[in-house]
Amino acid sequence: MSNALTQRAREAIAQHLDAFGIDPAAPASNWIAGRLIAGDGETITLIDPVTGAPLLSYRDAGAALVEQAIEAAAAAQVEWMALTASERGRRLQGAARGLEGHEEALARLESLIAGKPVGDCRGEVAKVREMFEYYAGWCDKQHGEVIDVPTTHLNYVQRIPYGVVGQITPWNAPMFTCGWQLAPALAAGNAAVLKPSELTPLTSALIAMLVERGGRLPAGLIGIVNGLGHTTGQALTAHPRIAKLVFVGSPETGRRIAEAGAQRLVPSVLELGGKSANIVFDDASLEDAVSGAQAAIFAGAGQSCVAGSRLLLQESLLPAFTERLARAAEAIAVGLPTDDATRMGPLQNAAQYRRVHALIDEALAQGATLLTGGKAPAGLPEETADGYFLAPTILTDVTPEMTIANEEVFGPVLVVMTFRDEQEAVALANATRFGLAGAVWSRDTAKALRIAHQLRAGTVWVNSYKTINVMSPFGGLGESGYGRSSGLDGLREYTLPRSVWVETAAHATAAMGYGDGQTVKAGA
Repeated sequence: MSNALTQRAREAIAQHLDAFGIDPAAPASNWIAGRLIAGDGETITLIDPVTGAPLLSYRDAGAALVEQAIEAAAAAQVEWMALTASERGRRLQGAARGLEGHEEALARLESLIAGKPVGDCRGEVAKVREMFEYYAGWCDKQHGEVIDVPTTHLNYVQRIPYGVVGQITPWNAPMFTCGWQLAPALAAGNAAVLKPSELTPLTSALIAMLVERGGRLPAGLIGIVNGLGHTTGQALTAHPRIAKLVFVGSPETGRRIAEAGAQRLVPSVLELGGKSANIVFDDASLEDAVSGAQAAIFAGAGQSCVAGSRLLLQESLLPAFTERLARAAEAIAVGLPTDDATRMGPLQNAAQYRRVHALIDEALAQGATLLTGGKAPAGLPEETADGYFLAPTILTDVTPEMTIANEEVFGPVLVVMTFRDEQEAVALANATRFGLAGAVWSRDTAKALRIAHQLRAGTVWVNSYKTINVMSPFGGLGESGYGRSSGLDGLREYTLPRSVWVETAAHATAAMGYGDGQTVKAGA
Protein backbone atom coordinates (compact mmCIF):
# COMPACT_ATOMS: atom_id res chain seq x y z
CA MET A 1 0.00 0.00 0.00
CA SER A 2 1.35 3.42 -0.96
CA ASN A 3 2.28 5.70 1.91
CA ALA A 4 1.41 9.34 1.35
CA LEU A 5 4.22 10.64 3.55
CA THR A 6 6.85 8.57 1.77
CA GLN A 7 5.49 9.55 -1.61
CA ARG A 8 5.85 13.22 -0.71
CA ALA A 9 9.36 12.51 0.51
CA ARG A 10 10.25 10.79 -2.78
CA GLU A 11 8.93 13.76 -4.73
CA ALA A 12 10.91 16.21 -2.60
CA ILE A 13 14.11 14.16 -2.99
CA ALA A 14 13.58 13.99 -6.76
CA GLN A 15 13.15 17.76 -6.90
CA HIS A 16 16.34 18.39 -4.97
CA LEU A 17 18.37 15.87 -6.96
CA ASP A 18 17.10 17.29 -10.24
CA ALA A 19 18.30 20.74 -9.15
CA PHE A 20 21.79 19.23 -8.76
CA GLY A 21 21.56 17.53 -12.17
CA ILE A 22 21.02 14.03 -10.82
CA ASP A 23 18.45 11.57 -12.17
CA PRO A 24 16.56 10.28 -9.11
CA ALA A 25 15.59 7.12 -10.98
CA ALA A 26 19.27 6.09 -11.21
CA PRO A 27 21.12 8.45 -8.90
CA ALA A 28 24.80 9.07 -9.58
CA SER A 29 25.94 8.81 -5.97
CA ASN A 30 29.72 8.84 -6.47
CA TRP A 31 32.00 11.83 -7.06
CA ILE A 32 35.08 10.66 -8.96
CA ALA A 33 37.60 12.66 -11.02
CA GLY A 34 35.34 15.69 -11.01
CA ARG A 35 32.20 13.87 -12.15
CA LEU A 36 29.06 12.38 -10.64
CA ILE A 37 29.04 8.68 -11.50
CA ALA A 38 26.46 5.99 -10.79
CA GLY A 39 27.54 2.67 -9.37
CA ASP A 40 26.96 -0.58 -11.24
CA GLY A 41 26.93 -3.06 -8.38
CA GLU A 42 24.20 -4.41 -6.13
CA THR A 43 21.06 -2.29 -5.74
CA ILE A 44 20.82 -0.68 -2.31
CA THR A 45 17.39 0.50 -1.19
CA LEU A 46 17.04 3.26 1.37
CA ILE A 47 14.11 3.06 3.77
CA ASP A 48 12.12 6.06 4.94
CA PRO A 49 12.73 6.34 8.71
CA VAL A 50 9.39 8.09 9.10
CA THR A 51 7.26 5.30 7.63
CA GLY A 52 9.44 2.23 7.13
CA ALA A 53 8.62 2.23 3.40
CA PRO A 54 11.16 2.11 0.53
CA LEU A 55 12.38 5.59 -0.30
CA LEU A 56 15.16 5.52 -2.91
CA SER A 57 17.49 3.03 -4.57
CA TYR A 58 21.03 3.37 -5.88
CA ARG A 59 23.84 1.05 -7.01
CA ASP A 60 26.88 -0.06 -5.02
CA ALA A 61 30.12 1.51 -6.27
CA GLY A 62 32.33 -1.56 -5.84
CA ALA A 63 36.04 -2.12 -6.31
CA ALA A 64 36.33 -0.78 -9.86
CA LEU A 65 35.01 2.66 -8.97
CA VAL A 66 37.11 2.72 -5.80
CA GLU A 67 40.14 2.09 -8.01
CA GLN A 68 39.14 4.97 -10.30
CA ALA A 69 38.65 7.31 -7.36
CA ILE A 70 42.02 6.48 -5.81
CA GLU A 71 43.93 6.81 -9.08
CA ALA A 72 42.29 10.19 -9.73
CA ALA A 73 43.03 11.27 -6.17
CA ALA A 74 46.71 10.32 -6.44
CA ALA A 75 47.13 12.39 -9.60
CA ALA A 76 45.23 15.33 -8.14
CA GLN A 77 47.31 15.26 -4.95
CA VAL A 78 50.49 15.84 -6.93
CA GLU A 79 48.85 18.82 -8.64
CA TRP A 80 47.55 20.10 -5.29
CA MET A 81 50.98 20.03 -3.67
CA ALA A 82 52.53 21.84 -6.64
CA LEU A 83 50.54 24.91 -5.58
CA THR A 84 51.91 27.25 -2.96
CA ALA A 85 50.51 26.87 0.55
CA SER A 86 48.90 30.31 0.28
CA GLU A 87 47.18 29.35 -2.95
CA ARG A 88 45.86 26.16 -1.39
CA GLY A 89 44.44 28.28 1.43
CA ARG A 90 42.71 30.63 -1.01
CA ARG A 91 41.20 27.70 -2.85
CA LEU A 92 39.88 26.13 0.34
CA GLN A 93 38.25 29.46 1.18
CA GLY A 94 36.60 29.21 -2.22
CA ALA A 95 35.57 25.66 -1.41
CA ALA A 96 33.68 26.97 1.62
CA ARG A 97 31.93 29.55 -0.54
CA GLY A 98 30.97 26.81 -2.99
CA LEU A 99 28.25 25.73 -0.55
CA GLU A 100 26.51 29.12 -0.78
CA GLY A 101 23.01 28.94 -2.17
CA HIS A 102 22.78 25.17 -1.68
CA GLU A 103 22.48 25.01 2.09
CA GLU A 104 18.72 24.49 2.22
CA ALA A 105 18.69 21.79 -0.46
CA LEU A 106 21.44 19.86 1.34
CA ALA A 107 19.65 20.20 4.68
CA ARG A 108 16.33 19.05 3.22
CA LEU A 109 17.91 16.03 1.51
CA GLU A 110 19.66 15.00 4.71
CA SER A 111 16.50 15.43 6.73
CA LEU A 112 14.48 13.24 4.36
CA ILE A 113 17.05 10.43 4.14
CA ALA A 114 18.53 10.42 7.65
CA GLY A 115 15.31 11.31 9.49
CA LYS A 116 16.99 14.23 11.28
CA PRO A 117 15.12 17.43 12.13
CA VAL A 118 15.72 19.89 9.30
CA GLY A 119 16.87 22.52 11.76
CA ASP A 120 19.67 20.21 12.91
CA CYS A 121 20.63 19.55 9.29
CA ARG A 122 20.88 23.26 8.57
CA GLY A 123 23.28 23.50 11.46
CA GLU A 124 25.38 20.69 9.98
CA VAL A 125 25.73 22.46 6.64
CA ALA A 126 26.87 25.60 8.44
CA LYS A 127 29.47 23.55 10.32
CA VAL A 128 30.82 22.10 7.06
CA ARG A 129 31.41 25.60 5.73
CA GLU A 130 33.03 26.61 9.03
CA MET A 131 35.42 23.67 8.83
CA PHE A 132 36.69 24.60 5.38
CA GLU A 133 37.09 28.23 6.41
CA TYR A 134 39.02 27.28 9.53
CA TYR A 135 41.43 24.87 7.86
CA ALA A 136 41.93 27.17 4.88
CA GLY A 137 43.64 29.51 7.33
CA TRP A 138 46.07 26.76 8.38
CA CYS A 139 47.40 26.02 4.90
CA ASP A 140 50.24 28.56 5.05
CA LYS A 141 50.85 28.28 8.79
CA GLN A 142 52.10 24.72 9.10
CA HIS A 143 55.57 25.70 10.16
CA GLY A 144 58.38 23.26 10.63
CA GLU A 145 61.13 23.59 13.20
CA VAL A 146 64.90 23.71 13.38
CA ILE A 147 66.64 21.35 15.80
CA ASP A 148 69.89 22.57 17.41
CA VAL A 149 71.71 19.28 16.86
CA PRO A 150 75.23 18.78 18.32
CA THR A 151 76.87 18.25 14.91
CA THR A 152 77.84 20.41 11.96
CA HIS A 153 74.46 19.84 10.35
CA LEU A 154 71.47 22.06 9.83
CA ASN A 155 68.57 19.83 10.91
CA TYR A 156 65.02 20.91 10.17
CA VAL A 157 61.66 19.14 10.39
CA GLN A 158 58.88 19.44 7.83
CA ARG A 159 55.26 18.35 8.09
CA ILE A 160 54.42 16.39 4.94
CA PRO A 161 51.12 14.87 3.74
CA TYR A 162 50.45 11.14 3.59
CA GLY A 163 49.25 11.31 -0.02
CA VAL A 164 45.83 9.69 -0.43
CA VAL A 165 43.86 8.99 2.75
CA GLY A 166 40.77 6.81 3.08
CA GLN A 167 37.86 7.99 5.20
CA ILE A 168 34.65 6.24 6.31
CA THR A 169 31.82 8.21 7.92
CA PRO A 170 28.60 7.18 9.75
CA TRP A 171 24.90 7.62 9.16
CA ASN A 172 24.10 9.70 12.23
CA ALA A 173 25.89 12.88 11.05
CA PRO A 174 27.04 12.31 7.44
CA MET A 175 27.45 15.95 6.39
CA PHE A 176 29.16 17.03 9.60
CA THR A 177 31.65 14.16 9.57
CA CYS A 178 32.26 14.62 5.85
CA GLY A 179 33.45 18.20 6.40
CA TRP A 180 35.10 17.23 9.71
CA GLN A 181 37.49 14.93 7.85
CA LEU A 182 37.83 16.38 4.34
CA ALA A 183 38.85 19.89 5.36
CA PRO A 184 41.93 19.04 7.48
CA ALA A 185 43.01 16.31 5.08
CA LEU A 186 43.09 18.74 2.17
CA ALA A 187 44.64 21.55 4.23
CA ALA A 188 47.49 19.20 5.14
CA GLY A 189 48.12 18.55 1.43
CA ASN A 190 46.44 15.18 0.99
CA ALA A 191 43.81 13.91 -1.37
CA ALA A 192 40.90 12.02 0.20
CA VAL A 193 38.61 9.20 -0.85
CA LEU A 194 35.63 9.00 1.48
CA LYS A 195 32.94 6.36 1.85
CA PRO A 196 29.79 7.48 3.67
CA SER A 197 27.46 5.01 5.32
CA GLU A 198 25.40 3.15 2.74
CA LEU A 199 22.31 4.42 4.61
CA THR A 200 23.06 8.12 3.97
CA PRO A 201 24.86 8.30 0.62
CA LEU A 202 23.91 11.43 -1.28
CA THR A 203 24.88 14.59 0.58
CA SER A 204 28.58 13.75 0.88
CA ALA A 205 28.89 13.43 -2.90
CA LEU A 206 27.09 16.75 -3.35
CA ILE A 207 29.29 18.49 -0.79
CA ALA A 208 32.37 17.16 -2.60
CA MET A 209 31.05 18.43 -5.91
CA LEU A 210 30.25 21.89 -4.53
CA VAL A 211 33.50 22.43 -2.64
CA GLU A 212 35.68 21.04 -5.42
CA ARG A 213 34.05 23.31 -7.99
CA GLY A 214 33.83 26.30 -5.67
CA GLY A 215 37.50 26.07 -4.74
CA ARG A 216 38.78 25.15 -8.21
CA LEU A 217 40.36 22.12 -6.59
CA PRO A 218 42.13 19.63 -8.87
CA ALA A 219 39.58 17.21 -10.28
CA GLY A 220 39.71 14.03 -8.21
CA LEU A 221 41.26 15.61 -5.09
CA ILE A 222 38.08 14.49 -3.32
CA GLY A 223 36.58 11.14 -4.16
CA ILE A 224 33.26 9.94 -2.75
CA VAL A 225 32.41 6.26 -3.18
CA ASN A 226 29.07 4.96 -1.96
CA GLY A 227 28.28 1.36 -1.24
CA LEU A 228 28.34 -1.52 1.18
CA GLY A 229 31.05 -2.16 3.72
CA HIS A 230 32.02 -5.63 2.48
CA THR A 231 32.39 -4.43 -1.11
CA THR A 232 33.16 -0.73 -1.49
CA GLY A 233 34.44 -0.30 2.07
CA GLN A 234 36.72 -3.31 1.89
CA ALA A 235 38.12 -2.22 -1.48
CA LEU A 236 38.95 1.18 0.02
CA THR A 237 40.62 -0.05 3.21
CA ALA A 238 42.65 -2.73 1.41
CA HIS A 239 43.91 -0.55 -1.44
CA PRO A 240 47.73 -0.24 -1.48
CA ARG A 241 47.67 3.48 -2.34
CA ILE A 242 45.66 4.44 0.74
CA ALA A 243 48.28 5.71 3.18
CA LYS A 244 46.07 6.31 6.22
CA LEU A 245 42.59 5.24 7.33
CA VAL A 246 40.15 7.41 9.25
CA PHE A 247 36.94 5.89 10.57
CA VAL A 248 33.97 7.26 12.50
CA GLY A 249 31.50 4.66 13.72
CA SER A 250 31.07 1.67 16.00
CA PRO A 251 33.85 -0.04 17.99
CA GLU A 252 33.10 -3.34 16.26
CA THR A 253 33.70 -1.91 12.78
CA GLY A 254 36.56 0.22 14.06
CA ARG A 255 38.45 -2.92 15.06
CA ARG A 256 38.07 -4.29 11.54
CA ILE A 257 39.30 -1.01 10.04
CA ALA A 258 42.33 -0.99 12.33
CA GLU A 259 43.07 -4.64 11.47
CA ALA A 260 42.83 -3.88 7.75
CA GLY A 261 45.30 -1.04 8.19
CA ALA A 262 47.61 -3.14 10.34
CA GLN A 263 47.80 -5.79 7.61
CA ARG A 264 49.42 -3.15 5.38
CA LEU A 265 51.19 -1.29 8.25
CA VAL A 266 48.94 1.71 7.61
CA PRO A 267 48.05 3.98 10.57
CA SER A 268 44.47 4.84 11.44
CA VAL A 269 42.38 7.32 13.38
CA LEU A 270 39.30 5.84 15.05
CA GLU A 271 36.44 7.91 16.45
CA LEU A 272 34.14 5.31 17.97
CA GLY A 273 31.34 5.02 20.51
CA GLY A 274 30.70 6.41 23.94
CA LYS A 275 28.82 5.87 27.18
CA SER A 276 29.38 9.32 28.57
CA ALA A 277 28.62 10.25 32.17
CA ASN A 278 26.75 13.45 32.96
CA ILE A 279 27.45 14.14 36.66
CA VAL A 280 25.16 16.46 38.62
CA PHE A 281 26.00 17.54 42.18
CA ASP A 282 23.42 18.82 44.63
CA ASP A 283 24.86 22.35 44.49
CA ALA A 284 24.30 22.67 40.73
CA SER A 285 21.74 24.97 39.14
CA LEU A 286 18.79 22.60 38.86
CA GLU A 287 17.25 24.43 35.91
CA ASP A 288 20.49 24.50 33.93
CA ALA A 289 21.38 20.90 34.71
CA VAL A 290 17.93 19.62 33.68
CA SER A 291 18.19 21.49 30.37
CA GLY A 292 21.71 20.18 29.88
CA ALA A 293 20.75 16.60 30.64
CA GLN A 294 17.85 16.79 28.20
CA ALA A 295 19.99 18.14 25.36
CA ALA A 296 22.81 15.73 26.16
CA ILE A 297 20.77 12.63 25.38
CA PHE A 298 17.71 13.56 23.33
CA ALA A 299 19.34 15.76 20.66
CA GLY A 300 19.55 13.78 17.44
CA ALA A 301 17.30 11.12 19.00
CA GLY A 302 20.30 10.06 21.06
CA GLN A 303 22.15 8.93 17.94
CA SER A 304 25.38 10.64 18.89
CA CYS A 305 28.70 9.23 20.05
CA VAL A 306 28.97 11.96 22.72
CA ALA A 307 25.43 11.54 24.05
CA GLY A 308 25.21 11.94 27.81
CA SER A 309 23.51 8.59 28.17
CA ARG A 310 24.43 8.00 31.83
CA LEU A 311 23.00 10.59 34.22
CA LEU A 312 24.74 10.40 37.60
CA LEU A 313 22.82 12.30 40.28
CA GLN A 314 23.86 13.03 43.83
CA GLU A 315 21.39 11.04 45.97
CA SER A 316 19.43 13.98 47.40
CA LEU A 317 18.63 15.23 43.88
CA LEU A 318 16.94 12.09 42.61
CA PRO A 319 13.20 12.77 43.16
CA ALA A 320 13.08 16.45 42.20
CA PHE A 321 15.51 16.18 39.31
CA THR A 322 13.97 13.15 37.64
CA GLU A 323 10.46 14.59 37.99
CA ARG A 324 11.49 17.81 36.25
CA LEU A 325 13.50 15.94 33.63
CA ALA A 326 10.59 13.62 32.82
CA ARG A 327 8.28 16.60 32.29
CA ALA A 328 10.87 18.25 30.06
CA ALA A 329 11.35 15.05 28.04
CA GLU A 330 7.62 14.64 27.52
CA ALA A 331 7.43 18.21 26.20
CA ILE A 332 9.99 17.63 23.43
CA ALA A 333 8.37 18.06 20.01
CA VAL A 334 8.79 14.65 18.37
CA GLY A 335 7.54 14.66 14.82
CA LEU A 336 8.22 14.67 11.11
CA PRO A 337 11.85 15.62 10.49
CA THR A 338 10.96 18.07 7.73
CA ASP A 339 8.77 20.18 10.06
CA ASP A 340 10.56 23.21 11.44
CA ALA A 341 8.88 22.72 14.81
CA THR A 342 10.29 19.20 15.26
CA ARG A 343 13.05 18.85 17.83
CA MET A 344 13.44 15.06 17.65
CA GLY A 345 12.76 12.75 14.73
CA PRO A 346 12.80 8.97 14.33
CA LEU A 347 15.73 6.62 14.66
CA GLN A 348 17.48 6.28 11.34
CA ASN A 349 17.03 2.61 10.52
CA ALA A 350 15.18 -0.56 11.44
CA ALA A 351 18.21 -2.41 12.84
CA GLN A 352 18.96 0.39 15.27
CA TYR A 353 15.29 0.70 16.21
CA ARG A 354 15.10 -2.99 17.09
CA ARG A 355 18.35 -2.86 19.04
CA VAL A 356 17.23 0.09 21.15
CA HIS A 357 13.96 -1.61 22.03
CA ALA A 358 15.76 -4.84 22.89
CA LEU A 359 18.06 -2.99 25.30
CA ILE A 360 15.09 -1.27 26.97
CA ASP A 361 13.28 -4.59 27.37
CA GLU A 362 16.39 -6.21 28.84
CA ALA A 363 16.86 -3.34 31.28
CA LEU A 364 13.26 -3.67 32.50
CA ALA A 365 13.71 -7.42 32.89
CA GLN A 366 16.85 -6.76 34.97
CA GLY A 367 14.95 -4.47 37.35
CA ALA A 368 15.09 -0.96 35.86
CA THR A 369 12.00 1.27 36.10
CA LEU A 370 10.54 3.05 33.08
CA LEU A 371 9.97 6.65 34.14
CA THR A 372 8.78 7.89 30.76
CA GLY A 373 8.85 6.90 27.09
CA GLY A 374 9.63 3.42 25.89
CA LYS A 375 7.21 3.54 22.96
CA ALA A 376 6.23 5.71 20.02
CA PRO A 377 4.98 9.16 21.03
CA ALA A 378 1.31 10.01 20.69
CA GLY A 379 0.00 12.42 18.09
CA LEU A 380 1.97 11.27 15.06
CA PRO A 381 0.23 10.75 11.68
CA GLU A 382 -1.21 7.31 11.07
CA GLU A 383 1.25 6.73 8.22
CA THR A 384 4.15 6.64 10.70
CA ALA A 385 2.93 3.45 12.39
CA ASP A 386 5.75 1.42 10.80
CA GLY A 387 8.34 4.15 11.21
CA TYR A 388 11.15 4.24 13.76
CA PHE A 389 9.85 6.74 16.28
CA LEU A 390 10.61 6.35 19.97
CA ALA A 391 9.60 8.87 22.61
CA PRO A 392 12.34 10.27 24.86
CA THR A 393 12.91 7.49 27.37
CA ILE A 394 14.21 7.65 30.95
CA LEU A 395 15.07 4.60 33.05
CA THR A 396 15.63 4.80 36.80
CA ASP A 397 16.67 2.16 39.36
CA VAL A 398 19.54 1.30 37.03
CA THR A 399 22.53 -0.41 38.62
CA PRO A 400 26.11 -0.45 37.26
CA GLU A 401 26.08 -4.13 36.36
CA MET A 402 23.03 -3.85 34.07
CA THR A 403 23.66 -4.18 30.34
CA ILE A 404 22.10 -0.82 29.59
CA ALA A 405 24.51 0.88 32.00
CA ASN A 406 27.46 -0.44 29.98
CA GLU A 407 26.41 -0.73 26.34
CA GLU A 408 26.08 2.23 23.98
CA VAL A 409 22.37 2.39 23.15
CA PHE A 410 22.59 5.05 20.40
CA GLY A 411 19.01 6.11 20.90
CA PRO A 412 16.95 8.51 23.03
CA VAL A 413 17.37 6.45 26.20
CA LEU A 414 18.76 7.89 29.43
CA VAL A 415 19.78 5.75 32.39
CA VAL A 416 19.81 7.34 35.85
CA MET A 417 22.11 6.27 38.68
CA THR A 418 23.00 7.92 41.97
CA PHE A 419 26.18 8.59 43.95
CA ARG A 420 26.96 9.72 47.50
CA ASP A 421 30.15 11.75 47.16
CA GLU A 422 32.91 12.86 44.80
CA GLN A 423 34.82 9.61 45.05
CA GLU A 424 31.83 7.50 44.09
CA ALA A 425 30.89 9.90 41.27
CA VAL A 426 34.33 9.53 39.69
CA ALA A 427 34.32 5.77 40.15
CA LEU A 428 30.91 5.42 38.49
CA ALA A 429 31.82 7.77 35.65
CA ASN A 430 35.01 5.89 34.88
CA ALA A 431 33.44 2.43 35.19
CA THR A 432 33.16 2.06 31.42
CA ARG A 433 35.30 0.71 28.62
CA PHE A 434 34.57 3.91 26.67
CA GLY A 435 36.29 7.25 27.13
CA LEU A 436 34.85 9.84 24.77
CA ALA A 437 33.18 12.56 26.85
CA GLY A 438 31.70 13.56 30.19
CA ALA A 439 30.31 16.52 32.08
CA VAL A 440 30.18 17.92 35.61
CA TRP A 441 27.52 20.26 37.00
CA SER A 442 28.30 22.21 40.17
CA ARG A 443 28.40 25.83 41.35
CA ASP A 444 31.65 24.96 43.15
CA THR A 445 34.21 25.58 40.41
CA ALA A 446 37.07 24.01 42.33
CA LYS A 447 35.08 20.83 42.88
CA ALA A 448 33.90 20.72 39.27
CA LEU A 449 37.47 21.01 37.98
CA ARG A 450 38.69 18.48 40.53
CA ILE A 451 36.20 15.98 39.15
CA ALA A 452 36.77 16.93 35.52
CA HIS A 453 40.49 16.28 35.82
CA GLN A 454 39.85 12.75 37.07
CA LEU A 455 37.53 11.67 34.26
CA ARG A 456 38.94 9.29 31.65
CA ALA A 457 37.51 11.12 28.66
CA GLY A 458 38.79 13.04 25.67
CA THR A 459 36.30 15.88 26.18
CA VAL A 460 34.88 17.13 29.47
CA TRP A 461 32.33 19.91 29.93
CA VAL A 462 31.72 21.88 33.12
CA ASN A 463 28.20 23.26 33.54
CA SER A 464 27.36 22.60 29.89
CA TYR A 465 27.14 19.71 27.47
CA LYS A 466 27.90 18.92 23.81
CA THR A 467 29.68 22.14 22.88
CA ILE A 468 31.98 21.21 20.00
CA ASN A 469 33.98 23.52 17.76
CA VAL A 470 36.33 22.94 14.86
CA MET A 471 39.08 24.82 16.73
CA SER A 472 39.26 22.28 19.57
CA PRO A 473 40.56 18.67 19.37
CA PHE A 474 38.00 15.88 19.64
CA GLY A 475 38.47 12.17 20.24
CA GLY A 476 38.55 9.51 22.91
CA LEU A 477 40.37 6.62 24.51
CA GLY A 478 39.60 3.00 25.24
CA GLU A 479 36.75 1.73 23.06
CA SER A 480 36.05 5.30 22.01
CA GLY A 481 39.08 5.03 19.74
CA TYR A 482 42.31 6.93 19.28
CA GLY A 483 43.62 9.91 17.38
CA ARG A 484 41.95 13.31 17.16
CA SER A 485 39.68 15.22 14.82
CA SER A 486 39.47 19.02 14.55
CA GLY A 487 41.77 21.72 15.82
CA LEU A 488 45.50 21.70 15.21
CA ASP A 489 45.63 18.12 16.52
CA GLY A 490 43.19 17.05 13.82
CA LEU A 491 45.35 18.71 11.16
CA ARG A 492 48.47 17.00 12.49
CA GLU A 493 46.77 13.61 12.13
CA TYR A 494 47.00 14.15 8.38
CA THR A 495 50.73 14.93 8.29
CA LEU A 496 54.01 13.14 9.00
CA PRO A 497 57.19 14.74 10.36
CA ARG A 498 60.17 14.52 8.04
CA SER A 499 63.64 15.26 9.40
CA VAL A 500 66.13 16.77 6.93
CA TRP A 501 69.90 16.93 7.70
CA VAL A 502 72.11 19.34 5.75
CA GLU A 503 75.89 19.17 6.21
CA THR A 504 77.34 22.66 6.71
CA ALA A 505 81.01 21.69 7.23
CA ALA A 506 83.57 22.45 4.54
CA HIS A 507 84.05 18.73 3.94
CA ALA A 508 81.32 16.14 4.19
CA THR A 509 81.64 13.68 7.03
CA ALA A 510 79.94 10.42 7.80
CA ALA A 511 79.21 9.01 11.24
CA MET A 512 80.33 5.44 11.85
CA GLY A 513 77.17 4.23 13.55
CA TYR A 514 74.23 6.13 15.00
CA GLY A 515 76.09 8.33 17.46
CA ASP A 516 76.73 12.05 17.19
CA GLY A 517 80.38 11.78 18.21
CA GLN A 518 83.40 10.78 16.15
CA THR A 519 83.07 11.11 12.39
CA VAL A 520 85.33 10.33 9.45
CA LYS A 521 85.72 11.79 6.01
CA ALA A 522 83.42 10.26 3.47
CA GLY A 523 85.14 7.36 1.75
CA ALA A 524 87.87 7.01 4.38
